Amino acid sequence: MDHNSYSEITPEILKLAAMSEQAGIIDSELFTRYEVKRGLRDLNGKGVLAGLTYISDVRAKEVVDGVEVPAHGQLFYRGYNVKDLVDGFSKENRFGFEEITYLLLFNKLPDEKELATFRGMLAGYRSLPTSFVRDIIMKAPSKDMMNTLARSVLTLYSYDDRADDTSIPNVLRQCLQLISLFPQLCIYGYQAYSHYHDGNSLFIHQPNPELSAAENILHLLRADSQYTPLEAKILDIALVLHMEHGGGNNSSFTTHVVTSSLTDTYSTIAAAIGSLKGPRHGGANIKVVQMFEDIKDQVSDWTDEGEVGEYLKKLLHRDAFDHAGLIYGVGHAIYSKSDPRAVIFKSFVEKLSREKGLEKEFALYSLVEKLAPKVIESERQMYKGVSINVDFYSGFVYHMLGLPMELYTPIFAIARIVGWSAHRLEELANNGKIIRPAYKPIAPERDYINMADRNS
Repeated sequence: MDHNSYSEITPEILKLAAMSEQAGIIDSELFTRYEVKRGLRDLNGKGVLAGLTYISDVRAKEVVDGVEVPAHGQLFYRGYNVKDLVDGFSKENRFGFEEITYLLLFNKLPDEKELATFRGMLAGYRSLPTSFVRDIIMKAPSKDMMNTLARSVLTLYSYDDRADDTSIPNVLRQCLQLISLFPQLCIYGYQAYSHYHDGNSLFIHQPNPELSAAENILHLLRADSQYTPLEAKILDIALVLHMEHGGGNNSSFTTHVVTSSLTDTYSTIAAAIGSLKGPRHGGANIKVVQMFEDIKDQVSDWTDEGEVGEYLKKLLHRDAFDHAGLIYGVGHAIYSKSDPRAVIFKSFVEKLSREKGLEKEFALYSLVEKLAPKVIESERQMYKGVSINVDFYSGFVYHMLGLPMELYTPIFAIARIVGWSAHRLEELANNGKIIRPAYKPIAPERDYINMADRNS
């Protein structure tokens, strides 16, 4: 097979694919008959209880008169309400990423001395192996930065003399190194792609040990390394809000599953990256931005509730944008009345829109936020309410920050590696069983057929 035909879908493949698809289809009634909770959750979004964790708590219900009812969402990191954490470091004009990383990993808020020491440790780990950028990142750059990130993580295995050591001290060391290196791996990967595929100038800045994670991201990405205090602050808050979201989210659960096999840290984190890449998980914010670009093209008056509402109906009817029947950024597997991350984020987003002169775009986002739940409830049979999720505004923020779309999901990974690390360490600390759920076989037994008796 020559290189040009490597990606070709041949007639033979199409024929076999049709057979494969047919072989894989399961009657949806069987899932009900055998009480299978598809997606490991029920119709109300309640997940199957698969483990215990101290790391975070996602709340979307409250008990009223002995009955569980939907409530405004709350997110807790190690028992602290995320809203209180964000309010705390924001009011005191601190960056929060390093502080909340410490909390998630070690179950305590650091004092000034502990935080300074920890920041110094993370800064010390921001050094890639000699020639890694030249030999690994710059060669065969991928158009997808999540794949580039996963490849880089797996390659770092080869540079680690204790790569397979799953003792807690060694895994913690590996996790801290990866937390520190993720911004460089993502941004250098993008710079290589931008240079070799788009013909842009190549520039590689060294990280500044005096800067926070958010500041370093903007420093590494921009040719002139310049950014405003508000830009860095909002990016920092975005990182904190995306750090962790319970053990049941797809990538964190992947981390638990893979860790339970006692494989190495690099393989575990690469698997989590593969999970996060999916458009149903970390890739959703890209879809939100693309959807809004289509809204701006198709709707003549961004302030007209009727016109915007009709467009949203077209989305649900598969008559607009990508014809998927979805309003991206609206709805969540757990939250119904509100996603606390989106609520926290919105006020900061409004400030940034004023700084960037994008008040009209923010008003459009706010209008869709208001109308979308009503349109969905009128057009769909709903088992629970819907509201915007964190992806709704995060893509808009990244757009205002001038981040290339290729880095939207990697920014999510730069944040979520903290949660993955905490969950990996928790899984190892408890030395549990290998995770192995059951799938019910429904194929009937068949007698073997000799070759001569088989008819095509």
